[in-house]
Amino acid sequence: MSVAEQKVKSVISAADSMFGPAIEGVGVDKVGNIYAVNFKSDLTMAGLVAEKQALFYQATGTDEEKQKIHINGIRFNIGCSGAEEAYIADAGMHQVYRLTQRQSSDGTFKKAKVFCGDKEMLQPNDIAIAPSSGRIFLSGMNYNSDTQIGDGDLWTCDKKGKATKLGQFYRTNGIEISPDEKTLYLSEAQNSGGTVIGNRILAFDLDASSGAVTNKRTFVNFGDLDDSAAIDIDGMRTDTDGNLYVTRNGLGKVAIFSSTGELTAYISLPSIVAVTSLEFGGSSGSDLYMVGKCKEDENKGCVDVYSSTAKGRAYNNLQGN
Repeated sequence: MSVAEQKVKSVISAADSMFGPAIEGVGVDKVGNIYAVNFKSDLTMAGLVAEKQALFYQATGTDEEKQKIHINGIRFNIGCSGAEEAYIADAGMHQVYRLTQRQSSDGTFKKAKVFCGDKEMLQPNDIAIAPSSGRIFLSGMNYNSDTQIGDGDLWTCDKKGKATKLGQFYRTNGIEISPDEKTLYLSEAQNSGGTVIGNRILAFDLDASSGAVTNKRTFVNFGDLDDSAAIDIDGMRTDTDGNLYVTRNGLGKVAIFSSTGELTAYISLPSIVAVTSLEFGGSSGSDLYMVGKCKEDENKGCVDVYSSTAKGRAYNNLQGN
């Protein structure tokens, strides 16, 4: 199973990239612009991807705080006032920033403040949003040689910023919500003796209003599916048809699953050796941007794009649909 190569192209190569090897946390705004972290190889900076590479956001703080900051997941939302806002996960400081008062001149935000956080959060690493309630959902992990329950966690923050822990797991990373907001997906991985031995995607029934997750089950187990249990899952995104797109960090591939868990295709990436994150964007919202370490220079971050027929869930939500 594969996607025709002509549907995938490189948009940022090693030769022209302004991103470092930790490029991650891809997010899309209302008009389809794509953003990622590790701009200029700085763990505190995010930048605009594609036609124009430019600084989008840089975390601030004391010199001591800056040594700890590691921004990662990016998500945009439409706030209560109807204005666009953004959330950025800071894995190093165990908190999420909320950006408001967007400037029409350059697309940056005038105001940034801590929205939610908790010293017990393992990171957070990635973010998913349920627009109907304004809730965000967060994943995070500790990377240990021998994984224990508690090396991964799941949190939610309500629209007022109150953080609630929803559960402990093995290593958790990718997180996403179905278009109808009734299912939450969460990746879970295990190490033993320093070797990765398991990777699966969990699914939960989701109450987007209260944030409750129930009926935990295995959506996909890569060990049973195609013997790729040792390849870590990273970013995950859904489209408006309910398909789930999953990055395999350690491979230059993205797996596509139907809403029933059937593997329908693999997207092979021309420029990326280890794909970390992805998001739909572009003017139609149906271009899938995928980021990771460049094949030609693993000290740089590259971006490939796949032309899909369905729009991304995040892009579609920002249109008010």
